[in-house]
Amino acid sequence: MFNQQPVSQGPADDLTTAARIRDAAIEVFGEHGFQVGVRTIAAAAGVSPGLVNHHFGSKDGLRVACDDRVLQLIRDEKVKAITAPSVAKGMLNALAEIESYGPLVGYMVRSLQAGGPMAKSLLDHMVSDAEGYLEQGVEAGTVKPSRDPAARARYLMLLNVGATLLYMQMRQRHGEKIDYRKAVRELTEELTAPALEFYTQGLLTDPTILDTFTKEN
Repeated sequence: MFNQQPVSQGPADDLTTAARIRDAAIEVFGEHGFQVGVRTIAAAAGVSPGLVNHHFGSKDGLRVACDDRVLQLIRDEKVKAITAPSVAKGMLNALAEIESYGPLVGYMVRSLQAGGPMAKSLLDHMVSDAEGYLEQGVEAGTVKPSRDPAARARYLMLLNVGATLLYMQMRQRHGEKIDYRKAVRELTEELTAPALEFYTQGLLTDPTILDTFTKEN
């Protein structure tokens, strides 16, 4: 499971319990969707339903904590990879542990498929985080500067998240569960090489196209 880090303030034992509930909820939500009840989450965490409500107030409160945790884990790993002295080594290290992202991807997919304000909030925070860690890459000299950092971050996030959603949707069979750990590994192996070619070598041979478009818009 994920590294246990507290999500609320209080005695140490309470913090450990809250983290255990939150991490179990990420996996349960990713596997079953957000229609699942508090009792199922409590059972997965080995606690009573009342304890879930004690720590998070409601299922929506628990979902907010799950969002925060997922965003934190993704952000931390991206920063570590993109600012490493050797980006290639940082990326290889991340790829070696890619299955551990399975529950995070499952949670993200379920959230965005569900739609609504919380899904929009999650995506907006992912875009904002992407802008932040890309800027850290620029400062570290591993990422090229952008004319519009916010727009670039949004485009890349929509591109990557959209591809992930489509890939997982195509794997979904009626009544069957997706093994997100396996699916993330297969998606990564299929797309990493062409993605790296695109990011490092570009696509179009005429560099004036962007200037022309910018002037006309």
